[in-house]
Amino acid sequence: MLLITDRAKRQFEEMLQRERDNQTRVRFGVKDGLCNGLSYTLGFDTRTTDNDHIETINSIPFIIKKSDVALLRGATIDFEQDMMGGGFSIYNPQAEKECCCSSKEEEEVY
Repeated sequence: MLLITDRAKRQFEEMLQRERDNQTRVRFGVKDGLCNGLSYTLGFDTRTTDNDHIETINSIPFIIKKSDVALLRGATIDFEQDMMGGGFSIYNPQAEKECCCSSKEEEEVY
């Protein structure tokens, strides 16, 4: 379903180690679309509902709303570091590419 780069995997592992609860998972989802396509949410959560899809991807535990699974199929999460800091970026081939303004296929999520 999702692809997690090795850089993103290492960053998620470091962040999850700092969490005090071993039930913590990465919650990844889609916010309502903006002009440049889809916008994403990325954070940590210990709670799940019947509306959640739970999956371990590249040894990282994820929670994704069942309604978002199709929109995220084939997406890649990467982590990029530069002199100004670092952040996760998402490339999603499912994202809308038509827009009246300058659109990006890749969005950074912090």
